Amino acid sequence: MSRTPESVWRDLREGNRRFMRGESAHPNQDRARRLQLAAGQSPKAVVLACSDSRAPVEIIFDQGLGDVFVIRTAGQITDLSVLASLEFAVVSLGVPLICVLGHESCGAVGAAHTALDGGEMPAGFQRVLIEKVTPSLLAARRDGQTSRDQFEARHVAEIVEHIVDRSPEIQARLAEGTAGVVGMRYRLSDGLAEPLVMHGIG
Repeated sequence: MSRTPESVWRDLREGNRRFMRGESAHPNQDRARRLQLAAGQSPKAVVLACSDSRAPVEIIFDQGLGDVFVIRTAGQITDLSVLASLEFAVVSLGVPLICVLGHESCGAVGAAHTALDGGEMPAGFQRVLIEKVTPSLLAARRDGQTSRDQFEARHVAEIVEHIVDRSPEIQARLAEGTAGVVGMRYRLSDGLAEPLVMHGIG
């Protein structure tokens, strides 16, 4: 059976519900699966997620070896290598669903918020995090959003739009209905991967 954006999205949501209930099935984690994957991979989704250790993608969605192609950066920020990795998953691996996964209590969003309110900028390359996250927070403030939860949700939405705007390959697959994009925010408090924005999901 061919995988569609909708069918993969349903599968991830069902896995997240199992995780929330404490009933994870831990699929595709045995020796047979490991040996099968030695010949190649065919993941069902690509997930751009925050690097935060409290938000491990495969566990949150109850997935196994070879199921999810994961890209992780602090604050799920993008650069050319991230966009190239997303396109590799979609074009070369045929992945039908792209997910952006932010989370509750994101340190990168919090640091950008502090810097905007007159706090000190971090030293070294950590400044890049602030520079990448700040536009999302400015957009949120412009629309009257002021809470930490709203900032985190807006940052996810802005990253989703950035990916769609910057990648002609992803745009083409959205237009033909072979790929979808979903933005989510993982709630540390209850384990829900809350959907925020969708493209190409019926």
